[in-house]
Amino acid sequence: MPTWPEGNPARPEGDAGRAMLARMNEGHHEVLAAWGLSLIDFAGVSRALDVGCGGGANLVRLRERMEGGHVTGLDYSELSVEVSRRTNAEAIAEGRCAVTQGDVAAMPFEDAAFNLVTGFETIYFWPDVQAGLAEALRVLAPGGQLLICNEADDTNESACELAASVDTMVVYAGEQLVCLFEGAGFEDVRWQRHPQTGHVAVVGRRPLSVR
Repeated sequence: MPTWPEGNPARPEGDAGRAMLARMNEGHHEVLAAWGLSLIDFAGVSRALDVGCGGGANLVRLRERMEGGHVTGLDYSELSVEVSRRTNAEAIAEGRCAVTQGDVAAMPFEDAAFNLVTGFETIYFWPDVQAGLAEALRVLAPGGQLLICNEADDTNESACELAASVDTMVVYAGEQLVCLFEGAGFEDVRWQRHPQTGHVAVVGRRPLSVR
């Protein structure tokens, strides 16, 4: 069995997981999310999905950047779904938000259901990255955007040391993610690293027509 940091970031559980989700709703995670979302053109975005929604704070941040519309969260962890639903209880009651338990490699959504898909600090833990990206492409409407945003890439020594000790975690270079996006069928793929924080973001778009 892999040895995880307390709380298990791949699938939060127990009291330690609950505390970790609370930390992930604020602090440097908030800085990461604000920067990543600043790279997205929200014009016309009415249906957004956050994959690996954790404690649910990014669902709030997405709604703040959308004029109306609906935001959905997806997470593999039962605890994350519980916490996300509590964080977004008012919006859920008003029909502006939903949180679902599920697997990124087999999302329980219809084709072309969203204009935007985001994933913050989650792709490290996807067992099948190609399948996850293929699913993101499937659930995006033509022209829709995918944003993957990570706190660290392969230049971060501490992140790489952690990944080396856990056989289910991978820290990616920006160039690797670009290749994976393009291999899944995304176009206009671009990546950047924040010059101060070292945060990494990759954005791609579903083609308007499938070749």
